[in-house]
Amino acid sequence: MRILLVEDDVMLGESMVASLSRHGYTVDWLQQGNGVELSLNTENFMAVILDLTLPDTDGLDVLRKIRHTGHSLPVLILTARDEIDDRVKGLDCGADDYLTKPFALEELLARLRVLIRRLSGQTETILAIGELSLSLKNNEVQYQGHPVKLTKNEFKLLATLVTQAGKVLSKEKLQQALHGWDDLTSDNAIEVHIHNLRKKIDGKLIKNIRGVGYIIEN
Repeated sequence: MRILLVEDDVMLGESMVASLSRHGYTVDWLQQGNGVELSLNTENFMAVILDLTLPDTDGLDVLRKIRHTGHSLPVLILTARDEIDDRVKGLDCGADDYLTKPFALEELLARLRVLIRRLSGQTETILAIGELSLSLKNNEVQYQGHPVKLTKNEFKLLATLVTQAGKVLSKEKLQQALHGWDDLTSDNAIEVHIHNLRKKIDGKLIKNIRGVGYIIEN
């Protein structure tokens, strides 16, 4: 599950990247707003965490551009602007949620889980596809009522497929979900992870659409 973080505070940004990574997210970090549109046009993200006070532009202008160009992915504003008028402007400009600084990591993680559940069309904390259940909170998976031990990347890959169930995801998009800009990966990494997941859960759950990608159907 890949997140785009737009935050100019270096100490806060480094802390958020480390914390979110520990909780199963792949995080790419921009310290200015001008690169957001290009990043969203060329990469596959599940959500954006957006600061409003950026060195090169106002975060609300970034948000307006995101929505004007048709990007519908969830945007969570994270800012020190805590006036009611600021909150209203942020939400009216297209934000899905608004969290003020200082904040608790636990609350940020909970709000991200809500946005991802909405994206997947599910309302429960535990996402379920048939006999498979996946907890975004605890990074745990069960199949037929039994716990399944997955590696960090196997969980990321499975969570990406489950939260976008019914959609065919190309190998490139799945690679982007696992690896940020600074990560290196082999060309066959996705096939290896899919093979391992099929051994650990129902081998027919993850389907290969030849020449297109992979899908988990509801």
